[in-house]
Amino acid sequence: MVNDKLLMINEMKANLLKMVVLLMVAAALGSCVAKKKFIESENGRLSAEEQVRELTATVEAQNNKISELETTISGLETKITGLETKIAGLESKTAYLESDTARLGKEIRDMRKILTSNMTQREQMDAMLKSQKESLAEMEDKLREQSENLAEMEAMLKKQRETLVERESTINDLRAIIQKQNDMVNNLLRQVTDALTGFSSDELTVQMRDGKVYVAMSDKLLFTSGSADVDNRGKQALAMLAEVLTKQPEIDIFIEGHTDNVPMRSGGRFADNWDLSVIRATSVVRILTVDYKVNPLQIIPSGRSEFFPVADNSTPEGRSKNRRTEIILQPKLDKLFQMLNEYQNNW
Repeated sequence: MVNDKLLMINEMKANLLKMVVLLMVAAALGSCVAKKKFIESENGRLSAEEQVRELTATVEAQNNKISELETTISGLETKITGLETKIAGLESKTAYLESDTARLGKEIRDMRKILTSNMTQREQMDAMLKSQKESLAEMEDKLREQSENLAEMEAMLKKQRETLVERESTINDLRAIIQKQNDMVNNLLRQVTDALTGFSSDELTVQMRDGKVYVAMSDKLLFTSGSADVDNRGKQALAMLAEVLTKQPEIDIFIEGHTDNVPMRSGGRFADNWDLSVIRATSVVRILTVDYKVNPLQIIPSGRSEFFPVADNSTPEGRSKNRRTEIILQPKLDKLFQMLNEYQNNW
């Protein structure tokens, strides 16, 4: 509001100054005007100047009042700020008092309930004791249930441990059997190699593969060409081998006859290479079992014909290597298979 008044006064001052300037201009331009008009104009100017002085005095008075009002307003604003701070403090105290009053009211109500209750102090104690006993009984039930669960879990754990011990025992037994068989095969390889040291590599070879001992005897060591009759040199080799085999009751002996891929002559003693390979295998079996007393229950003969060559049949050297009789020595696996079956069935 004060600012609006100042703007109005300033606007009035500007208008008065404009009027004065216009009067002065009119006076200057009206030198040729009649004297009467000049006097009127001069009177008007003097009157305007008087009005300006009065308005100026009025403006100064208004400015002083405005300054006083601004000072008053500043003091009022300071007082209002102080009052607002006091009001905030009073509101905080009021909230605290209300909270405290509510708390005290609740305590008073609780005290009234206790005072107005018909229960004696002994009855109150009995009620508390009863409640504690019920809580204790509930805790004992939970403890008993947990103890039963713990006992059940311990029993399961014990059973699992026993099962684990049994499995470890079975595995150890299997390992022992496998190790025993490995030892047996190594020992058998050594004995057979020592027994057959008098023969050249083109007559026979001894090697271990896949946990078995392979004794491969060429046909020129055992048989004459196209024949299934074992000659003396071959019988000598089989006799040396038999000395080892008769001392090994825990092995299986596989006798396999092998030929090259050259077909048999038509009209001969043997129908084909199948026939030749089987008869050569059974000839070796008869010598081992009849002449050298190897247990026949340990021996399994078979003919493999030309279908398991160890060399290329396109060369004479290759065909010579393929014409052979293999004596395969393997530890009996009955006990091992039995344990494996039991292990699979149980677990």
